[in-house]
Amino acid sequence: MATRDAVQRFIAVRQLPVIAIAIYGIALVAWIVILRQWLSMPGGEMSRQMADPGVPEAIATGHGLVGVGFYLAMWGTMMIAMMYPSSVPLFRLYYGTLRDGSRAAKLTRMSALLGTYTLVWALTGLIPLAVNSVIPIAPLATDHGPLLFGSVLVLLGGYQLSSYKNRCLDQCRSPLGFLMTYHRPGIRGAVRMGWRFSCFCVGCCWALFAFMVVAGTMNILWMAVIAIVLSLERTVSWGPQLARAVGISAGVAGIVLIMVAVV
Repeated sequence: MATRDAVQRFIAVRQLPVIAIAIYGIALVAWIVILRQWLSMPGGEMSRQMADPGVPEAIATGHGLVGVGFYLAMWGTMMIAMMYPSSVPLFRLYYGTLRDGSRAAKLTRMSALLGTYTLVWALTGLIPLAVNSVIPIAPLATDHGPLLFGSVLVLLGGYQLSSYKNRCLDQCRSPLGFLMTYHRPGIRGAVRMGWRFSCFCVGCCWALFAFMVVAGTMNILWMAVIAIVLSLERTVSWGPQLARAVGISAGVAGIVLIMVAVV
């Protein structure tokens, strides 16, 4: 019996990298889809301006439910590309806890966790659409660019230095602690964990994505920079120090831009 348990533990450990490779592979496919522009928005005549501030949101809201659907698909793909890599530690640890049941049952629970996590992030795309419906971003960026960028940078800087950011970042940086606190059995438990972990992730990163929307939702350069920053915040030992440095830098840059705008 002891030998059998040892073999099962060995197999479980050997399977963990497979999960990591699969998740990295999904993220890579998402990046390819974005870079090749395989998810186009309605209104092809404006496709060249997709990297401009507010343009994807304007196209989406201008095409009703169809536009919203395309936008959420695009946003969800972006979230997979940007958020999956930094969440691999939790996904690996969770899969390592699934030692009972068939392979199909394990994959079902893993899919429930990933699906809930992805769905929550995809639905956050409704927020920039709602904001754009009230305050159109594109004309505001054209007429008052420095003031808009400065204000968002100050918001980003303040949030990066806030206690709530630190609390959410601590949860994202400690997948073992998260599982010890929130692990629940079964498919329903996986859904609940996916929901709770995604809420912590949104709480950790929403200000960075608010800046991305203002800079241009489909601006590949800013997408890459933000993906690197949030990944480092969540995975390296000096992640909290990086978060504070980003906050201070964003705040200073924002104040400078606001001063330039009002003078």
